[in-house]
Amino acid sequence: MFLLHLCQWLYATPLGTAIRESPFAYPMIESIHVLGITLLVGTVSIVDLRLLGVVLKREQVSEVVSQILPVTWCGFVIMFVSGFLLFWSKAEQCYGNPAFRIKLVLLLLAGLNPLIFHLTVYRSVAAWDGSLVTPNRAKLAGALSLTLWSATIIAGRAIAYFK
Repeated sequence: MFLLHLCQWLYATPLGTAIRESPFAYPMIESIHVLGITLLVGTVSIVDLRLLGVVLKREQVSEVVSQILPVTWCGFVIMFVSGFLLFWSKAEQCYGNPAFRIKLVLLLLAGLNPLIFHLTVYRSVAAWDGSLVTPNRAKLAGALSLTLWSATIIAGRAIAYFK
């Protein structure tokens, strides 16, 4: 019940009301959210596709990661802040929305995947960094990442269709 009350409170705040009722604020924030997602998932996909051996095969994984990671974090910040503002404006509606709940679970899993990857497989990157073939566990992390982010985007779009 605490979460429901928190969502109701967020929904009723002046900021939530202003975003929701403005003819420009919500669409603008939503557009920024989509751009943040594009930046985040686009850069993550490059790393994932490198791990799968589809693109940048001659580039070292560590080099690809080091060049892309700062841009990925920018996308994450943009996505997170804009997503939170969108949630804030419709928190009460999101609370009971099954697509929103699925999206949150998928976001959690999509966030845990790189954490686990960096704490395990990526620790030994020096041993396989220059290889044309990445270890199977690295390929699995890449494939899982692409799947989780795709599912997260689909669930996010489905929020509008479940009331």
